Amino acid sequence: MPLYHKLGDFPQKRHTQFEKPNGGFYYEQLFGTEGFHGHSSLSYHVHRPTQVKEILNSYSVEPKIAIGKNIKSLLFKGFELKPENDFLDSRKAMLVNKDCIIGLAAPKESLRNYFYKNADADEMLFIHKGKGKLRTMLGNIPFEYGDYLIIPRGIIYQIDFETTENRLFYVESYSPFYTPKRYKNQSGQHLEHSPFCERDFILPNELETHDEKGDFLIKIKKEGMIHEVVYATHPFDVVGWDGYNFPYGFSIHNFEPITGRVHQPPPVHQTFETATFVVCSFCPRLYDYHPKAIPAPYNHSNIDSDEVLYYVDGDFMSRNNIEQGHITLHPKGIPHGPAPGAMERSIGHKETHELAVMVDTFRPLMVTEEAMGLDDGQYYKSWTE
Repeated sequence: MPLYHKLGDFPQKRHTQFEKPNGGFYYEQLFGTEGFHGHSSLSYHVHRPTQVKEILNSYSVEPKIAIGKNIKSLLFKGFELKPENDFLDSRKAMLVNKDCIIGLAAPKESLRNYFYKNADADEMLFIHKGKGKLRTMLGNIPFEYGDYLIIPRGIIYQIDFETTENRLFYVESYSPFYTPKRYKNQSGQHLEHSPFCERDFILPNELETHDEKGDFLIKIKKEGMIHEVVYATHPFDVVGWDGYNFPYGFSIHNFEPITGRVHQPPPVHQTFETATFVVCSFCPRLYDYHPKAIPAPYNHSNIDSDEVLYYVDGDFMSRNNIEQGHITLHPKGIPHGPAPGAMERSIGHKETHELAVMVDTFRPLMVTEEAMGLDDGQYYKSWTE
């Protein structure tokens, strides 16, 4: 039972005539994933959604790689990323592989001068600083500090910011985002032990329907290129839709941590999964309650994955000298664990107020030139006593 949602008006039966009040027909569009096999929605448009008038420019946005084969643990000072006015210009890829792009963005202005579509990847935007509204062809979603926004590939969107200081952590994934299978029953409903449920999702609302003709610029990302395409009608002309493939939000503050008598492994923090990586939320929680418990995580070897931690807020118990907006990369091939002294300091503590997002990839990550511009240069030595 994947989540079903609907907005606006549509016919009772799929693929049948849907007449406009003043004559003519609305135009049906299947918005699907993984061919005709994955989740899909059906939307109904005032105008044909296929009317391309012109392709103006195409230019590369492929990340420039600084380290292709990495063994070094790295720390990037994310808040040193310089803000930029434009939403797309502000997006900087930090870490990449064949499955995903992990990056930062610090846009100062709303995305209103054009529309954007990622034709290659589903997007996860994590809102670290800022407040506003994600505006999409399938409805709008308000967002604020701590929200994840999941935007399926192919969604046309804009973003309104109410703020000028905006900091985003984002992941582009070449396979769809899902909530973890072990949280759900055979039909797909979230089970009682899941750290969140369907009530927690922020679903699209406030469907915008524009009946406008003209020149509408859509910047489409495809195969590392941005293509500037002019459409003949407004992209937000949907009068109604229903289905299972749509953008949604989820607040990290609604994640209910799973705890135990002894330290629990990172999968208890898992929030999303794809075929090639997982996303975890580290949230304020009570520590382990065994009388001999060590709250700090144990040392562990990254044999199968690269571990990326984005630090959001609070007290980062296992590390020294960590600040908001820092990103750490712990690559596969070498063990890592608490900083010297962190294990001992943790003993006797009852709770943590840390807030962080973790991405574990199953393929090694390459490090971009943009990331190296934020590198502290010393992190890989931080376990030396």
